[in-house]
Amino acid sequence: MYDFGYTKPSSLADAVAALAGDDEAKALAGGQTLIPVLKQRLNKPTKVVDLSKLGLSGITVTGDSVTIGAMTNHATVAASADVKRAIPALAALAGGIGDIQVRNRGTIGGSMANNDPSACYPSAVLALGATITTNKRSISADDYFQGMFTTALEAGEVITSVTFPVPAKAAYIKFKNPASRYAMVGVFVANGPKGVRVAVTGAGQGGVFRHTGAEAALSKSWSPASLDGVSISPDNMNSDIHASAPYRAHLVGVVTKRAVAAAG
Repeated sequence: MYDFGYTKPSSLADAVAALAGDDEAKALAGGQTLIPVLKQRLNKPTKVVDLSKLGLSGITVTGDSVTIGAMTNHATVAASADVKRAIPALAALAGGIGDIQVRNRGTIGGSMANNDPSACYPSAVLALGATITTNKRSISADDYFQGMFTTALEAGEVITSVTFPVPAKAAYIKFKNPASRYAMVGVFVANGPKGVRVAVTGAGQGGVFRHTGAEAALSKSWSPASLDGVSISPDNMNSDIHASAPYRAHLVGVVTKRAVAAAG
């Protein structure tokens, strides 16, 4: 690693101040991406701002929404009885991220800020029409994701929580890389207050995206059979050693049907 400064503020205001005016400062949530990047010398921050003492963890469930603090780790979401009752698909998604070590360190806020194109949480946020709250504002899911590793967050802006509307039906299925457990293709389907929404992660070159063709078909009839004949172009699909673009496009159709069947 390179030398860098380290600070662990005890208030959100202090954390924002530590990040302000320094484009090379990095916020540290669970560290599941930042620490490996530092070890590989792929990033050289001037300082690391540890967010673990800001009190941003916890889960609040009301009759129509689930709010998860940004520093809440995946294992906590997966084990939450409240989340399992309100949005079981969200708990199941969290329980399938990485391995037990990753789930006990990685956080929803860190995942959202990083916006890895193969991460699971972005698909839930986009499909459920969630709202991302920061120290400055609230951002709708449709406005938040802006491409691979790119979000609407501004310099010095810190995610404080994510609020999910409770859907009538939802499910998440992923075709995972057997080594990393990242989604080669992951699909989250939801039928809720924001209507029928289908979000795909792991497949697209620009990161998570909505599958509008599937949404249109499912809006007419919520069943796997309604997706017969619905396809997606491989032109903007990822292609790598794990799967070609045409294969990923095919998987999107297969996994979407499985998600709809799982949602019931």
